[in-house]
Amino acid sequence: MIRVLLAEDDPAISEPLARALRREGYDVVVSDDGLRALGAAQDNPDLVILDLGLPSMDGLEVCRRLRSEGRTAPILILTARADEVDTVVGLDAGADDYVTKPFRLAELLARVRALLRRTPGAPADEDGGVRIDAQARRAYMNDEELQLTAKEFDLLRVLVREQGKVVSREQLMREVWDTQWFGSTKTLDMHVSVLRRKLGDDAARPRYITTVRGVGFRFERLDGLG
Repeated sequence: MIRVLLAEDDPAISEPLARALRREGYDVVVSDDGLRALGAAQDNPDLVILDLGLPSMDGLEVCRRLRSEGRTAPILILTARADEVDTVVGLDAGADDYVTKPFRLAELLARVRALLRRTPGAPADEDGGVRIDAQARRAYMNDEELQLTAKEFDLLRVLVREQGKVVSREQLMREVWDTQWFGSTKTLDMHVSVLRRKLGDDAARPRYITTVRGVGFRFERLDGLG
């Protein structure tokens, strides 16, 4: 059974959400405190749903510590703020996705399913110094491993696979997020921004990921890279 750690201190949110997750067939552990959530994560849940405003230790610090410990389970952030800086900081701390309160339960469950879904192993994709091992879910640049979240890896995998071609926003949302979810692509833009930083890319003069206005993104072919 898939195990979900739900770290949320507001019972009005945690109780109905835990019930909904259990109806979906997940084994749910609820924590109302950041330090206790960090302790509960030692049991290696398959997914962590993490409120940013936790007592004892805030959700961002819990997220950072989980990633520093090498834990790779997807992390979905719950935030009461729609502010872009807030969400980008969360993604940069190692979270894979975020949902802004108040949220629709159906949307959150769709995000959960998307995060838990994993693409079957495939031969490694390469573009010069960028190498992707799909089976191990690891990415390298010039033989140095990139520290990517699950969503960043999936995004890079699709872009590298289609290198030299424009990949539409709709295709990226369909492949990387959820086939049944249609809405704002703001989370895609934020993931691209973080991924560019990790690749050492410059959005103004991109070497790797080019924005094609009104369409999507293109991973550039770079002969002799690396």
